[in-house]
Amino acid sequence: MSAAIGAGEFGERIALVTGAAQGIGAAVAMQLARAGAALALIDRDADGLAAVAEALRAKGTRVLTTAVDLADAAAVEAAVGGIEDRFGPIDHLAHVAGILRVGEAIDLDLEDWDACMAVNARGAFAVTRAVARRMKPRGRGSIVAVGSNAAAAPRIGMSAYAASKAALTQYLRCLALELAPHGIRCNIVSPGSTDTAMQRAFAADETAREQILRGSRERFRLGVPLGRIADPDDIAEAICFLLSDRARHITLHDLRVDGGATLDA
Repeated sequence: MSAAIGAGEFGERIALVTGAAQGIGAAVAMQLARAGAALALIDRDADGLAAVAEALRAKGTRVLTTAVDLADAAAVEAAVGGIEDRFGPIDHLAHVAGILRVGEAIDLDLEDWDACMAVNARGAFAVTRAVARRMKPRGRGSIVAVGSNAAAAPRIGMSAYAASKAALTQYLRCLALELAPHGIRCNIVSPGSTDTAMQRAFAADETAREQILRGSRERFRLGVPLGRIADPDDIAEAICFLLSDRARHITLHDLRVDGGATLDA
């Protein structure tokens, strides 16, 4: 079914989605399009963005794409300004972009630590700041950033990723507190294991996936009580809910979407 502009829960509203070229970001874009949103999509993967945009346009969605590295704060500011100039005011931001670097802490390369911080923490700061600065004078808007259950539950081999997502989470809660008097809501969705390219690189075979579901005493890892790895759509549903007016009285919230893996720690 086509997502006609003006129809649906997000009709006539502009939503910016980062990390939209694949995985959770692409799933969020598809769900927002079905709910009537016009979409501004950002990713550093220009080819992936083009493929997602083509699929959306074929269904009648208005789409603008911008290829940018979120670690470059000046480029992010220019990209967000360009989106508003060409497309209109951004009503909703789904910040999904992120990277994973693994390795035990004392053996981790400094470059991997810096890369996680640059994209997952600095990138989140750059894009939310650029968008929030424009939302604030308008007195409206909603922002959702994708964190991780690793921000609250330690994982062997994931120190850089976990630390960067913890930084994102607490930063966004502070931002939410500052923006609440201006009618802008900020929330976090924290997935657990989700069937994306990032997850498949970390758990490349069925044995590794089964270990995630069962848990591992040797690695101090709990299993997944619901017994399945999430689909990107599972995470996208939570993001779209928190972006929507249905969540109009929810802010500063961290919604864990991990099948119970962290036992709501």
